[in-house]
Amino acid sequence: MNYQQTELQPGLYLVATPIGHARDITLRALDVLAAADILAAEDTRTLQKLLQIHGIPREGRALVAYHDHSSDAAVQRLAGEIRQGRSVAYTSEAGSPLISDPGYRLVAELAREGLPVTVIPGPSAAVAALSLAGLPTDRFLFLGFPPAKAAARLSWLADQAHSGATQVIYESPRRIGELLEALCETHGPGRPAALCRELTKTYETVLRGTVSELAEMLRETPARGECVLVVAGTEAPEAGEEDVETALVNAMERLSMKDAVKEVAESLGMPRKTVYQMALSLRQED
Repeated sequence: MNYQQTELQPGLYLVATPIGHARDITLRALDVLAAADILAAEDTRTLQKLLQIHGIPREGRALVAYHDHSSDAAVQRLAGEIRQGRSVAYTSEAGSPLISDPGYRLVAELAREGLPVTVIPGPSAAVAALSLAGLPTDRFLFLGFPPAKAAARLSWLADQAHSGATQVIYESPRRIGELLEALCETHGPGRPAALCRELTKTYETVLRGTVSELAEMLRETPARGECVLVVAGTEAPEAGEEDVETALVNAMERLSMKDAVKEVAESLGMPRKTVYQMALSLRQED
């Protein structure tokens, strides 16, 4: 027995579950799954298997399916249970609920009614892939699943092509090759990327290279297993001297020299001392 008997307050508990390895679950998550009055899940079979692995008895508790195709009646049923003073534990099929998984409507409705919602954090494929990719993590953009149709996918990717943030994309092994080919067109063949497959499982694999190199790898050996693609953001081009002078002239028309230097240095990502020297030169020329 890996859990403790605990008493839960009424409300919805969003419980993160393993993305692969069954032991990647928090002790608190086990406590909540063992204590909740009602169990709800995107896939009830997956949740029942997880309960069996960790020795948590269901003991006649209701097990409610809630997924993308659930009706509003399912939302109202769970909301009604909470209004009557019961605790509800909700799990997606794998990972953190609501991260490219259903649950948004449920949480939005409960929040609208002022009913309590809390999260039991844990595994997330997006965060795990970011940790492994070897790409910048100070800013990242989670994009979820791209459109399945080619034209819509190209348009969707083109909207993000010039973002400076690292991008995290989920895709099925059947379409990951098509996604990489599309990225070569929208982001350029030389954009660094990492393809993470079967995270936390026996055959976990991370392929690193440019998007064109990854596309070539998959032509030779098709992907298997769940895929997370991490793509580097664009690097801002270095501003030339004329660009800096133009920005300074415009800024100094409406700001003090000190404030103009600060604004230009921050906007162009340049050392403030360098911009200040250029501002002094411009003032002397004037």
